[in-house]
Amino acid sequence: MAAVWAKRRFRVSVEGALKTLAVAACYYVAGRLGLLGRLTVEGVVVTPIWPPTGVAVAALLVYGARVWPGIAVGSLAVISSLTTPELTTVVTIAGNTIAPLCAYLMLRRAGFRVAISRLRDGLALVFLGGLGAMLISATAGVGLQVLTGALDTGEFWSVWLAWWVGDAMGVLLVTPLLLVLAGAVGPLRTRRWKEMLFLGLAALIVVPVAVIGELSLLFLVFPLLIWVALRFQLAGSMLCALFASVLTTFEANRQQGAFFDLSAVEIMTKLQAFNGATALTALLLSAMVAEQRATRRSVQSACRELAEVLDHLAAGETPPEPSPGLHRSATTTPDRHRER
Repeated sequence: MAAVWAKRRFRVSVEGALKTLAVAACYYVAGRLGLLGRLTVEGVVVTPIWPPTGVAVAALLVYGARVWPGIAVGSLAVISSLTTPELTTVVTIAGNTIAPLCAYLMLRRAGFRVAISRLRDGLALVFLGGLGAMLISATAGVGLQVLTGALDTGEFWSVWLAWWVGDAMGVLLVTPLLLVLAGAVGPLRTRRWKEMLFLGLAALIVVPVAVIGELSLLFLVFPLLIWVALRFQLAGSMLCALFASVLTTFEANRQQGAFFDLSAVEIMTKLQAFNGATALTALLLSAMVAEQRATRRSVQSACRELAEVLDHLAAGETPPEPSPGLHRSATTTPDRHRER
């Protein structure tokens, strides 16, 4: 019995180590991809979308807090690829690790469901996982540069805002998509493949026209985004939002299209406003539609079981016992309305 227990513990340890290494590798790859769209604000390089924060939060939600060393190792690898690590690098790594951990703990405390099947889940991811927790990493990273003299005090807020929004956009755009890929949100239904193909082609046409054209037509993305969210919820809407945000980021980096002849601060402001609007539209609308569909299925199931009971009573028979699903829907539906 002791040998079996030791073997099981060894297997769990190896599995945990492999997951941690996978998180570190994914964090590093995401960091290198995020640096492709970097911008310079007040002489400091920032990224409008920092995907590693989304990777970190998604990994913690799927695997648990035990994979946090992978976040720290991945952060160290990204920093090492840019410059020689110093003693002060520890502060940046700590901020990059603690921020996703705080996001994970706050989301758990708020009763967050990884399926993001309720509006409250979307709001929790936005305000707790994205905007709230990423205050830590932005303050640690920019504050360190001010303390070391690499950044003037007067430039703190502009760089801090760009850093904070970039980390938050990584959570809002990347985390939901990774949860979909990990299967936490449920399988993607392909029955409406013709509509999926049409929307995919529409995105490939509308988004470049809206972003790359000389006219500022970024608003054309939102009708498409709303349609995808209504029809395919999180999987389709977040993929479309990420595509639009990445393409817009690269166009802003080239200072072309809607970002032509703008200053660096104006480019960052306009870009972050667009990225934030797309992320919020896709995430919150998808969560709202998923919640409404779940409520409708619960009501339909309850009506079917009630009809069976009435049929048995009309025939003078003993009605069957209600299924657990009916009892669960009857008890959880009022709670859901109270939460809203």
